[in-house]
Amino acid sequence: MMAYDMSPLLLSLKVASISTFFVFFASIALARLMSRREFFGKSAIDALVLLPLVLPPTVIGFGLIVLFGANGPLGSLLEDWFGFRVVFTWVGAAIASFVVSLPLMYQSVMAAFEKVDPRWENVARTMGVSEWRVFRTITFPLAWPGILAGLIMAFARGIGEFGATLMIAGYIPGVTETVPLAIYFAYEAGDMEKAAFWVIVISAVGIAAITWVNYWRKKTAVRIGRE
Repeated sequence: MMAYDMSPLLLSLKVASISTFFVFFASIALARLMSRREFFGKSAIDALVLLPLVLPPTVIGFGLIVLFGANGPLGSLLEDWFGFRVVFTWVGAAIASFVVSLPLMYQSVMAAFEKVDPRWENVARTMGVSEWRVFRTITFPLAWPGILAGLIMAFARGIGEFGATLMIAGYIPGVTETVPLAIYFAYEAGDMEKAAFWVIVISAVGIAAITWVNYWRKKTAVRIGRE
């Protein structure tokens, strides 16, 4: 098998890493709010966050173009104030990755927070411990296995994003060419060997992510069983 330019893999890792970084903080903030508070519009916010799970990628991509396009509210704002364009850049790919990865991470973090017994948090509060310290020393450590699993799945989902990325970032070799795009356009060009190469690469990344999640789940189950 001939050597290939590895820039699509490097770009996919870059896009997935950056999107996962922001997904981490956004999902923890949202899940913490949704798991511990009751307020008007809570169901609507939950549905909005999870909406990308059921929407076709092209719909997500269209929505991002409407928002970040040259005439979109966010796109025009960024271009007028900062001279920065999102469409047809790797940043657009990162935003698409963020949108499709957030629901996975959010669900995992929500499940992890809901498993934390609130009695432990209440005991700390009766001792005068601040909410931030309660979260940092009790809630987060107890929920960490679920958070880590969500992180890995969000990262893997970000690497595999295709439809929304193609619409907002386009296909520009060396600029916005991620692994899924490389597979599609190699196939379109009839280069089956190149397409197969990238299929093997992205499959290996996915298998590694799933294996890591299973490892942590088993390790956590053994630790809890011993305790």
